[in-house]
Amino acid sequence: MKVYLLKDVPKIGMAGEIVKVADGYAANYLFPHKLALQVNSENERSFKNKERVVEQRKEKIETQTSMLAERIKGLSLVIKRKMHNDGKLYGSINVGEIADLLAQKGISVSKNQIELAKSIKEQGTYEVGIKLSSRLQPKITLKVMPEPIQQ
Repeated sequence: MKVYLLKDVPKIGMAGEIVKVADGYAANYLFPHKLALQVNSENERSFKNKERVVEQRKEKIETQTSMLAERIKGLSLVIKRKMHNDGKLYGSINVGEIADLLAQKGISVSKNQIELAKSIKEQGTYEVGIKLSSRLQPKITLKVMPEPIQQ
């Protein structure tokens, strides 16, 4: 069934797009939650005109995302923390701290876009993925170093 999306639906499409979905998904989820309208022969032309505007918006967003990916790619961040003598951190480094470090560099990403392969609990160099879109996933290098002891 063809539907016109009124709001962005993850893994389906953006608001203003005409997409093809299963009949049951449309009837049981999209229509009751007012996320989509059914496309028929009478209203298809008006939805097609609106879809062109959405395509232009998508192209603009894609361009901005690719520019952000270029800024992120190859970026190296250093974080200093208190550690035990064996190089283990007292706590762990979370995605919120990484997002704050990126924000200090003028790069705004949300915490759920940062992907850690495993939790960071000791000194070393780690590769951290930033998921900007399904195709653009640049990686940054995060170096965890001990904080100098103040006396």
